[in-house]
Amino acid sequence: MPSEFIKSLCAFDTLKVSISGVRGIFADDLNLKDIIHFCRNFSHLVKSKKCILARDTRPSSEILSQVASASLMERGIAVYNLGIAPTPVAFREARKYGGGLIVTSSHNPLEWNGLKFIVDGRGINEAELGRMLEEKRFSKVRIGSESEIDSAYVSEATKLIGKVYGKPEIALDIGGGAAFQAAPTLLEKLGCKVKKINHVPGKSLRGPDPTYDKLSGLTRLSRNADIGFAFDLDGDRLVVVKDGRKQAPDVTLGLGVAKALEMGYKKFVLSIDTSVSIEKFIRNEGGQVKRSKVGEANVVDLMLKTNSQAGGEGSSAGFILPKFNMCRDGLLTSGLIASMVGTRNFTDIIRFMEGHIQKRSKINADSKFHRKTIEILVKKMGKKFSQIITIDGVKAVIDEDSWVLVRQSNTEHSIRVSAESNNLKKIKDIESQITKLVTKSYEEARRSKNH
Repeated sequence: MPSEFIKSLCAFDTLKVSISGVRGIFADDLNLKDIIHFCRNFSHLVKSKKCILARDTRPSSEILSQVASASLMERGIAVYNLGIAPTPVAFREARKYGGGLIVTSSHNPLEWNGLKFIVDGRGINEAELGRMLEEKRFSKVRIGSESEIDSAYVSEATKLIGKVYGKPEIALDIGGGAAFQAAPTLLEKLGCKVKKINHVPGKSLRGPDPTYDKLSGLTRLSRNADIGFAFDLDGDRLVVVKDGRKQAPDVTLGLGVAKALEMGYKKFVLSIDTSVSIEKFIRNEGGQVKRSKVGEANVVDLMLKTNSQAGGEGSSAGFILPKFNMCRDGLLTSGLIASMVGTRNFTDIIRFMEGHIQKRSKINADSKFHRKTIEILVKKMGKKFSQIITIDGVKAVIDEDSWVLVRQSNTEHSIRVSAESNNLKKIKDIESQITKLVTKSYEEARRSKNH
């Protein structure tokens, strides 16, 4: 990554600024001036001068959406407002307009908010983020317009998935998020029976991130259903609950991959932190796998470069089918998985993945020490493990079934530790050793900054 780009990111130390978007605690390290600044700069990337606008259900999202709309119109952009809408819906509609902006911080706590940026139907890449962070000179332009629009997402997704037979019973936990309408409507239109909890916008008895929440309400509800689905606040993450048991985030991707193989797709991209069991399953079925850096935009970028047909991120419970949507699409994935319930494919991938155990944790860490922490950690892990990969953070491959990855979060003030093995004792030992190394490296990074 260019040094100029790193310097530009440092100017926003209190915010999380990455290809995943801009995020911060509203009225603390994220304010209205930040929204105006980033929206104005983003307008330079919107060549069509047309931009979809959507928001999630956070308390601050409506006011930030109004400011974002005004900032875009000031720069001559025509704004097409979806109102409260899931991220996958906004991405799908943005294909038709050229640009897209979503007021959300996805799975982050409620006091957070932010912006996601869409160009040509995909998230911005690192080069575009770099251009967006450069200082801009603006000339006077004619003010853009704003209009409210509806989405054709549900009918288009239904057409792709086709009729779901057997009327499977689906337990849905919306988490009070933006999928409150689209998710049950899609599944019912496909032929499923739906039972809902936490389906009132902005109200939920659980946290916004289903990958970390215990989902106790959904586990109870799903005992009398064929399968359960939980969404995050903007509807791009989907966690599966089966037989009253919450599944690992990677299972969502595994099921999506199994369906893609069933549809005849053979070329996949998986993020570097995705379960090795999914890669093995794909290769066993005659498919090919490429590995990308973590981050949906990185996965999509490699998909486009390699002409791959499907893939995603196991860690964020995200399956991506680029011919339909170039983002993690929890809505589409819920329909695809529903169409597999009770089939041999569904059983095969679940059984195959049960042989591998993933452990994912995060360590609270001030973002300004992230890079230095990873630099120190690379040296420490290089002395302990023979195979080290540094395309994103530092990954140690221990054997063909065991690995550990440490990387800075794109979306939170934390360092993430992901590990996997086919042996429970081994994965516990790995996670314990690496967590201690990360903590020690972080303390060294803080001391070096203070001297």
